[in-house]
Amino acid sequence: MAAELHQAVARRAVILRIIREQTIRNQEELVKALRKHGFEATQSSVSRDLREIGVAKAGDHYIAPADGAALNPFAAVANFVLAVRTAGPSLTVVKTTTGTAQSVAVAIDKANWPEIVGTLSGDDAIFIATEDARDQRKLTGRLREIFGVGGGGSG
Repeated sequence: MAAELHQAVARRAVILRIIREQTIRNQEELVKALRKHGFEATQSSVSRDLREIGVAKAGDHYIAPADGAALNPFAAVANFVLAVRTAGPSLTVVKTTTGTAQSVAVAIDKANWPEIVGTLSGDDAIFIATEDARDQRKLTGRLREIFGVGGGGSG
């Protein structure tokens, strides 16, 4: 068990180095790059590693989290958010730069905030459902503070 943990920690450090040094477009490319560094990994273990270390996908390639990302899980995706708006009493829309909505949605989902019922992301927008208007106000306040954006619209 300790050997497996050490192997995972070492593999994750190499993943970060690879992503910082070259453009990696998908998990298959990352598995091949890891193999060149002496690590045998499956796509599912790489997927888990990427999630655990906070790697985000920006358009067509992965980006490593900023150095302070361990303290702030939103650090890797903070610059992707353009606006936070409300649409009715229980739907919040987060506008992002093109190709980054899924990465931002993953960070929001990982936060496990109780006011969120569910999220749905596209290419440049995330729809977040809340139970009611009170939960929506709490959510939009959090999002606007974290991402440093306003929204306009009805919220």
